[in-house]
Amino acid sequence: MKSDPRMRPLGDFVRLISGNTPSKADESYWNGDTPWISAKDMANFWIEDSEDHLTPAGVAAASRLVSPGTVLMLTRGMTLHKRVPICRTAQAATFNQDVKAVLPREGLSARFLPYLLVGNHDRLHERVDAAGHGTGRLNTDALLAFPVWVPAPLEQDAIASIGEALDERLRLLRETNATLEAIAQALFKSWFVDFDPVRAKMAGRAPEGMDEATAELFPDALEETELGVVPKGWAYQPISEVVEGVYDGPHATPPEANSGGVFLGIKNLTGTALDLSEIRFIGDAEWAKWTKRVEPRAGDIVFSYEATLGFFALIPPDLRCCLGRRLALIRPKGKDGAGHFWFHQFVAPPFQALLAKHTIQGATVNRIALKEFPSYPVLVPSQPLRAAFHDVASGLWAKIQRNQAQAQTLAALRDSLLPRLISGQLRLPKLMEAKVA
Repeated sequence: MKSDPRMRPLGDFVRLISGNTPSKADESYWNGDTPWISAKDMANFWIEDSEDHLTPAGVAAASRLVSPGTVLMLTRGMTLHKRVPICRTAQAATFNQDVKAVLPREGLSARFLPYLLVGNHDRLHERVDAAGHGTGRLNTDALLAFPVWVPAPLEQDAIASIGEALDERLRLLRETNATLEAIAQALFKSWFVDFDPVRAKMAGRAPEGMDEATAELFPDALEETELGVVPKGWAYQPISEVVEGVYDGPHATPPEANSGGVFLGIKNLTGTALDLSEIRFIGDAEWAKWTKRVEPRAGDIVFSYEATLGFFALIPPDLRCCLGRRLALIRPKGKDGAGHFWFHQFVAPPFQALLAKHTIQGATVNRIALKEFPSYPVLVPSQPLRAAFHDVASGLWAKIQRNQAQAQTLAALRDSLLPRLISGQLRLPKLMEAKVA
């Protein structure tokens, strides 16, 4: 096969900077304000922040501070079946030795660079080698020798404009969803953790932010129970008494298919929601076998009970899926089940602390005993009050789920369009003609 004369090594257009890790033993380096990025922070295209941060002394020791908008690529420690993580920094940041900053040389637009890499995701992944323990590695020589086609400057900027428009829309959808979820969580905390409406009534004040009918649902006194102070008339009950059931998933992994239902895994749980950007399918011939115990339906609550603990997510409408290994499902009652109330109780700090208390430390993974989970106590207010919260939260989550569906559509468009533009298979004049037609 004849080689494409347009293709040149990526190293002709970029230079790489490796990160490092300041000494963990020196406390003066850590818990500052500057993000220090590692693999766990590279879930989205834009990195808004990181789990770990460096002080000015830590930044000096790292000596790898990059400016906002810098392209970062994870080159070691990636999950083999996933795509090569390529991200951009939303603020000045540092990074560890598993990450490389990719900086453009003359002739390559800084705006175009991230889309050049994203548009070649599949080809890049073909160069990933196994590094042990189920992780992958993309070494520097393979990356710099990677052949790419870089179009003329005007076309680079035009392609970048398309990529930026799509990514800005995706970013806005994520930010909107984060705000909507924060509102629901704050409302749950106010009503059912801090008991603000009850305390207001005890002080002779009207509860804020609600109508009179909702305010009437709250008692005006607190009382002691074996599990702590709660509003008068509320009680703790086992999970098994307030939901329809708790169901375990299969303890194996089915053959992968090209289409069909979605096989949910721990990797699809973010903590409070589902991430379906990377999914595994189950063929229809296998479906009955893998959903024999339970087939998830809209409104069910899926959660992890091994390895990554304390993650819960609501099953959205129109998702045909089955549970993967180490996942279980809580099904709210069909009538007056108030599923959103229970979901928010499970992700709230008091229940998360209860899970931590019951965590069994294992040699390889931590877990909770699933057979004991239905006996865990949950706070049970009156049914009308549970329903009132459910009505508010379900409206917020309906908007979140619509936004998630729109984001998936936009991401699929970006992932199909960019490779064709980057490779030259689809040229911009033809794209514009198609839009006009």
